[in-house]
Amino acid sequence: MGLSASTPAVAVQTSKASDHQTASPPSGCPMHEGKMKGCPVSAEPSGPARESTANSVPAHQDRVYEYVQCPITGAVLDNKENLDPSNLMPPPNQRPAPDQPFALSTMREESSIPRADSEKKWVYPSEQMFWNAMLKKGWKWKDEDVSQKDMYNIIRIHNHNNEQAWKEILKWETLHVAECPCGPSLIRFGGKAKEYFPRARICSWMGYELPFDRHDWIINRCGKEVRYVIDYYDGGEVNQDYQFTILDVHPAFDLFSAVWDRMKVAWWHWTS
Repeated sequence: MGLSASTPAVAVQTSKASDHQTASPPSGCPMHEGKMKGCPVSAEPSGPARESTANSVPAHQDRVYEYVQCPITGAVLDNKENLDPSNLMPPPNQRPAPDQPFALSTMREESSIPRADSEKKWVYPSEQMFWNAMLKKGWKWKDEDVSQKDMYNIIRIHNHNNEQAWKEILKWETLHVAECPCGPSLIRFGGKAKEYFPRARICSWMGYELPFDRHDWIINRCGKEVRYVIDYYDGGEVNQDYQFTILDVHPAFDLFSAVWDRMKVAWWHWTS
């Protein structure tokens, strides 16, 4: 699903998800986690990697902290700057659609995923942004039975999937802790739903289902760009932790080190 809006088909499965919500505090909150001493926030990529980061941050990450809620005060940070001074309106992607059947939250949750070349972290879309993004992609909400609670649950599922994907990437990155002791950061990402990775295609020939979605995440490993492939498989009904997706996260074959990593992990699996 990625950090931007993805398919709302999960709405039909959200009725069994609980109301539990966990959000990490934004940087403006006094309870925000301290930074690791002796490590930079993220090493700046060199060469082609540096050039590619200039325009890699999507529009929905601009001014994000104006809509992140601080759990201590319950207030929206930088509230005075939330409105466009020219028309006193919120950003277009935070405005209700003309025929929207119910109000949706514009609050956004900060992720645990560091943004490359920034002291801040990636921020997830709000319910309103998710709704508007799907309408822009051609989704017709009147064709599906979607409630206000469904949209709340969809955001929880979306955010949980991304947190799990990042945890899986960090597992792979432990193989490179000597090379990058401060850990990776996320540069950019993209969806490739119908571009099946060879591994997924081969498994489908063996009778396994194809993933319903695929994302590529490009990380900064202390100056080196590394691509990870994330395949999303249907895992059944949503549980109380907003999880129903089975993730297959693995480094792409762009670098010899990625091929070597996969060979090592495969050997460990066969011999353990």
